[in-house]
Amino acid sequence: MTGHTTAPLITDSHCHLDFPDFEGERAEIVARAKAAGVHRMVTICTRQRSLDTVRAIAEAHDTVFFAFGIHPMSVTEEPPMTVEGLLSVAAHPKCVGIGETGLDYHYTAESADQQRASLRIHIEAARQSGLPLIIHARAADDDMARILTAEYRNGAYTCVMHCFSSGAGLAKAALDLGFYLSMSGIAAFPKSQELRDIFAAAPVDRILLETDAPYLAPPPHRGKRNEPAYTAHTAKVGAGVYGLSIADFAQQTEANFERLFTKAALQRKAA
Repeated sequence: MTGHTTAPLITDSHCHLDFPDFEGERAEIVARAKAAGVHRMVTICTRQRSLDTVRAIAEAHDTVFFAFGIHPMSVTEEPPMTVEGLLSVAAHPKCVGIGETGLDYHYTAESADQQRASLRIHIEAARQSGLPLIIHARAADDDMARILTAEYRNGAYTCVMHCFSSGAGLAKAALDLGFYLSMSGIAAFPKSQELRDIFAAAPVDRILLETDAPYLAPPPHRGKRNEPAYTAHTAKVGAGVYGLSIADFAQQTEANFERLFTKAALQRKAA
């Protein structure tokens, strides 16, 4: 399954392979990822109407897993999600996470009440399924920290702050709960030193890598379509943040991913 690449093995923990940007070339995208050492990826479903497509992509590729949830920016356009509905999808062998869910007050503050209600439903599904919650947070640091912390007191669950680009306060709140921070191409942007400092202050055993492809391509591809292979560029920057070799940082983030995404880890060991 790992192939014959000499690149350190890493996982793209968050991408969107169902998006039209990749139509007609998904096999090539997966092959390029493997050649770059990206031996595994999690494609994220953000709408109910996309579920069949996302699930089929995961089923078609041994190295692709999926997660399911309703994106906070879409809560007003989607049928209400239920815990039972999420758990039903979570039972699929290749569904390894709940989300992405969360809060986005930058673009969709007018639906804040619905977003908070949806977030709590996803948290309960993560709690019951044992799968990690995948959080999107934008311009909502205080509410996000408050809800995640209050809900954790009601019952433990695991979580990753996907594409983390929020403030140090939310990073601390998440880390204090035992959660993970995911490093995207944003962390590789030249003007992101403040964000790199937040990551540097976090334990290296709580860091994941991702692309959020097709968005947020890291240098040298910034401004172009992102794809899972480019996780390798962010990994190089992350290694520098922690003063590690690329091989050691890759090995650490792999261990982190498998500790959090236990269902994906079990399937790899069984392969």
